[in-house]
Order: sequence, then C-alpha cells, then structure tokens
Amino acid sequence: MDVCIGLLGCGTVGAGVVELVRRRTDKIEALTGSRPVIRRILVRNPDKPRAVPLDKSLLTTRAEDILTDPEVRVVVETMGGIEPARQYVLAALRAGKHVVTANKDLMALHGTELLETAAEAGVDLMYEAAVGGAIPVIRPLQECLTANEISEIKGIVNGTTNYILSKMTETGADLGEVLREAQALGYAEADPSSDVDGLDAARKLVILATLAFHAPVRLDQVTVQGIRSITAADVAYARELGYVIKLLASGSCHQDKVVLQVQPTLVPKHHPLAHVDDAYNALFVRGDAAGNLMFYGRGAGSLPTASAVMGDVIEVLRGIGLPQVGVRGPACLRRVEVRPDLVPPRRYYIRMTVADRPGVFARIAGVFGDAEVSMETVVQRRGGRASAEVVIVTHDVPLHQLQRAVDQVALLESVEAVHNVLPLETDDEVSDR
Repeated sequence: MDVCIGLLGCGTVGAGVVELVRRRTDKIEALTGSRPVIRRILVRNPDKPRAVPLDKSLLTTRAEDILTDPEVRVVVETMGGIEPARQYVLAALRAGKHVVTANKDLMALHGTELLETAAEAGVDLMYEAAVGGAIPVIRPLQECLTANEISEIKGIVNGTTNYILSKMTETGADLGEVLREAQALGYAEADPSSDVDGLDAARKLVILATLAFHAPVRLDQVTVQGIRSITAADVAYARELGYVIKLLASGSCHQDKVVLQVQPTLVPKHHPLAHVDDAYNALFVRGDAAGNLMFYGRGAGSLPTASAVMGDVIEVLRGIGLPQVGVRGPACLRRVEVRPDLVPPRRYYIRMTVADRPGVFARIAGVFGDAEVSMETVVQRRGGRASAEVVIVTHDVPLHQLQRAVDQVALLESVEAVHNVLPLETDDEVSDR
C-alpha cells in the first residue's frame, strides 16, 4: 500500500529525508506494510539547486497543495522557525494528517497546543528529531521510561557550542576565532546567537523536561547563560584545575519542585560528559527504577537528523493500518513549581582581574569570609603591568550566598572586573545515589 508524504521544506534535513526515503523504501515497506511515496515538496524557490536531485513536478510554492490534498496522509515539517510552520502543522493535523516535525523551536513554544490538536484529530504528532539529532531520547521518555520517577536530566544538547568549546580546549584559540571556523564549516549560522547565547539548548531542555517530569514548563522558566563570556584563559585555567568547560542543560525535579538551567560548567576530565566532543550530544537521565542512563550520538546534520525523522515516519506507517492511532497526545501533566532559587549548594569557579598590589587578595578573602564562602583553591597570575588575574574555586555554597559575596567583591576599588562565575560538576553527579 502506498502512503503519500508531503514534505514542508527541502533544506539540509529535508534533503536527507528525501535521500533516506529513496534508499529505504523497500525496507520500510517490509517493516510496515506501507510504501512511503513523496508526493509534494513545499519550497520557496523551485529553481534553487538542491542537495538531492528532484523531479521539478514534485515541487510547489503553495502549502495548500500539500495541506488540502486528500492523498497526503503524512506531513513532514523540516522548514524550521515558528511561523508559518505552526499554522501549517495545525492545518495538517486538523485535516486528519499525521505530522512528523524536526522543529525544536515549535515544540518548545507550542508543543502542548499541537499535541492537544493531534489528540483531538486522532492523528499522531511525532518529534524525535527536535532534540538530539539521531539520538533517540524523545520516545524513551514518552514510552520506555514512563514507569520511572525521573528526578534529573542533564547533558550536552547543542552541537555548535560543543564544537566551539571542544576546539577551544584542543587548540587554545579564543571563542571568536573558533566561531568563525564553525561558521565556515556550516556548524554555526551566520547569526549564531541562538546557539552561543544558550537559547537553542534552553528550548530543547523545555521539551525534555516536559516529557521527563510530566510537567508543563516554559522557556521563560529556564535560567540561561550562554558561552560568550568564555575565553581561552577560562579554558586554560579549567585544564590546569583538571576540568573542561561544557555548556550543560540540566533539569531536576524533587517533591514537585523543578529547577531548569543552561550554563557553561566545569566538568571533571574523567567525567563521561568531558569526553563528548565535536558536534556530538549526550544526555543523562536518572530514573528511580532504571537508574542512570546515557544517550550519546551525533546531535545534528542532514542524515543524522533525517534518520530520526524517518524513524518517526516508520512509527506512523506502522500505526496507520491499526484500529487505534493518535496515541501520542499530551501526557497527563502534573502541577509543579519551577524554582530557580532551589539550586543545591555546589562548588563554583570565579575569575577576576585585580590591581597588582599588596593587600588586595586579603580584602577579597575578607569579603568571602564575611559571606561564609569558603575557598578551596586559589590561582594567581600576573596580568598586565599593574594588574593580576585571580581564579578562585569555592567549596560547596548556596548560589544566593555566593552571588552576594561576588557582588560585594565587584564593588572593591582594587577589583577591576569579575569575568566569570561558573559552576563545577562534581564527580558523583551521574553516579547512583
């Protein structure tokens, strides 16, 4: 049985979907009993060269040619962005078409609305490719791990920033230089703000946390710090202290109180996350029954992301011949309180530039002592002619207490600048508790 597919967008991921459909048609038919056939592809410019050869008769600039075509039973959205993708997906669902999307922004901001619409229409909305590229993380959280009470998710979910930080660690180069290289290689966009400012990772965290904790969380409830402030000096100090810097997205849920954070973090060199390099992603999930799980793989790219898209398409095709579909509507969501103030005490790295003269560090130590912030390690280096760089690693301290101390230190006449305050990942963060 042929099942017609309408493809919204034919960029990097869309071209990968076309290629995999062509490669795997016979296998998919053997697995599902249905033969996928791409019927129409929505594009902006039919004359633009494509990464895969296409019959021009497949191309259209009119979304309605897909959305109102009764022969199209599955719509695959790879165009990205919020609008018009949201309107197209809603129209497809309301028309009784199954939808597969790779759009993390759409699912992070409008996922509940779209899932409710799919459930009302009795069709499937699948979005495995929205987080982690080829890594299967959505379906395990939706299905395989639902018997667990998940208390924590944590990982590297943005390949661009991980590539940048990995290259900075490997070469000693500064962020701007590596960012330009990443843009030249296609890892980073011309405007890299979404990646380097942590927004992309935050949107993925919203999707993951909603599934893991069965709780409606919003993007504005995530505390976000990007990597723009990370310099070659921070990377070198981290190495000296036995760490590497990674942009971590983390969520925890205890007694219906949730903490959501995206921030650069010093990770011990022997920690599994320290070895996730280049554009790879990794996610830890801690469940009370399953224990600790780690998902690892390529987080982006044409074929890796298309692989996840096609996995969803295959699941839809398997269900089309069954009497019940639309089983992946919104889960029963519980009420939780998002509390950024409930970050547990932990160690922190602080780098500052100070005047290079006697008594300066004593004044800094006095402020920290008065705030009951204990210092574990101190590194001092001469900077310019009249300045020095000071790096402090604290013992475990509540964030609000540390912030008060740092704010007071920054007011000292002898302190020229506080450059970075970054958390440290501890050795037992992913061990069984």
